[in-house]
Amino acid sequence: MPVESDLTTEHDEAEVADETTAQADRDISGAEETGDGKEIESKDLAESPETSAEGDDAENSEGPEPPAPTRRIKWSRVVAFSVLPLLPLVIAGAAGYLKWQDAWVRGSAVAGIESVAAAKDSTVAILSYQPDSVEKDLGVARDRLTGKFKDSYAQLIHDVVIPGAKKDHIASIATVPAAASVSASPNHAVALVFVNQSVTVGNDAPTDTASAVRVTLDKSDGHWLISAFDPI
Repeated sequence: MPVESDLTTEHDEAEVADETTAQADRDISGAEETGDGKEIESKDLAESPETSAEGDDAENSEGPEPPAPTRRIKWSRVVAFSVLPLLPLVIAGAAGYLKWQDAWVRGSAVAGIESVAAAKDSTVAILSYQPDSVEKDLGVARDRLTGKFKDSYAQLIHDVVIPGAKKDHIASIATVPAAASVSASPNHAVALVFVNQSVTVGNDAPTDTASAVRVTLDKSDGHWLISAFDPI
């Protein structure tokens, strides 16, 4: 009987030792698995900055943000508020200019007619005289002139024409068969005058001459006066 007890005891101790060894193996395996889990978590934590960096790179790769849209100028409003208010002034100015131009054209047409008539009458006056009334005749003609031409004409008749007409009994008669306007404005005109002049000295036969003269006239105090007398 004692022998069987000892065998039983040894058998029980062997089973306990086997269970202890199995438990130790299980603990070691659990520890290894736990370690692996920690390594996996560490790897995840280590990889997270890279993932964040990759996300940043992805965001940077999308490029800079587009600029904010600029406000567009509405030109229709600019025209409405800046140009349109000036339109009545432009129209009024254009109407005034057209009215002035029309008046100028009409005035120039009238000036052409009046200046030609004045050129004809004044040409006859400055070239016609009688020996007995030469001073009076040429004095009246002088009043039809203006400017430097008036001064030179006054000196010519005073120094040459009047003394010669009295001394030699010279008479001159001028006529104008034709005249035409070259240019005319309300205050200035040029006319072409054709002149026939007959000069008698004493009892001699008259001498007839024909010439063309370019006559320049300026309007002063409502009268057309000759400012230049140029034979052509």
